[in-house]
Amino acid sequence: MSEPLLSVRDLGKDYTSRGTKLTILRAISFDVGRGEVVGLVGESGSGKTTIGRSVLRLVEPSAGSVRFDGTELTSLSSSAMRRLRPRMQYIFQDPFASLSPRMTIGEILTEGLKIQGVGTARERLDRARAALEQVDLPTDAVNRYAHEFSGGQRQRIGIARALTLAPEFIVADEPVSALDVSIQAQVINLLRELQQGLGLTMLFISHDLAVVEYICDRVIVLYLGRIMEIAPSAALYARPLHPYTRALLSAIPSPDPDSPRHRQILKGDIPSPADPPSGCVFRTRCPNALPACGETVPELREMKPGHFKACVRDDLN
Repeated sequence: MSEPLLSVRDLGKDYTSRGTKLTILRAISFDVGRGEVVGLVGESGSGKTTIGRSVLRLVEPSAGSVRFDGTELTSLSSSAMRRLRPRMQYIFQDPFASLSPRMTIGEILTEGLKIQGVGTARERLDRARAALEQVDLPTDAVNRYAHEFSGGQRQRIGIARALTLAPEFIVADEPVSALDVSIQAQVINLLRELQQGLGLTMLFISHDLAVVEYICDRVIVLYLGRIMEIAPSAALYARPLHPYTRALLSAIPSPDPDSPRHRQILKGDIPSPADPPSGCVFRTRCPNALPACGETVPELREMKPGHFKACVRDDLN
């Protein structure tokens, strides 16, 4: 892996709901190298979006360290964090809810530039037009409103908004899940082209394992706020080591309906963070669980070069 641009250590996030403490993230640690795309995958409720928002301090972490290019973010003042914001941007999941219906596209794209005091009004509008060209939209879109565009076009506008400040790091939070299948491939290809062309570093959040395989260099598999497995994308898809990862990958639709595939069906739902299982949080749904799995929280161990898993069983490799 290249030199880390983002280093996360023991990240934790707690919420309180109706007097009950909910631990959403538990001791999350990982790095993202410069120019690397790292995928975060897992079922709904695994903590993917909470990680994405915590590392940018859109929500405040409850514990741990987040270092961006050597700077500890968790201890920065609001003003210091604001000065760093142009280097870190977020692409939201819902292209309909993330764009104000009362602002023109030009106002939406220049808002961040204005807050940061970048250029004159004309220069900011020029940068907005340039960003629209980068995402293959006409520059006259600056005079129109969000309701005049399709879902795929709105997500392109959301991507353009992230690009206007020329960031180094982008969190893409389920950027195609709200789009029609026919449009998803276009947006994913656009993101890949932009990432490679601009040398962007990206944390890519998705539940779609096929999309993650296409765009990500490495993959982090999450379950109930804990990391189950980390591996280079090719290694993870060729030979996953954790039972949870195997179950997720077995659910990917095959382009050949006649190809043999052993589908691993997970029983039940992901447990509540208010009452997580003891030991390994996955054990209540794991087909390979042993009594020991309820006694010890497994550490994330390197089983092969660059390939880590959190499981008490070594015989599943």
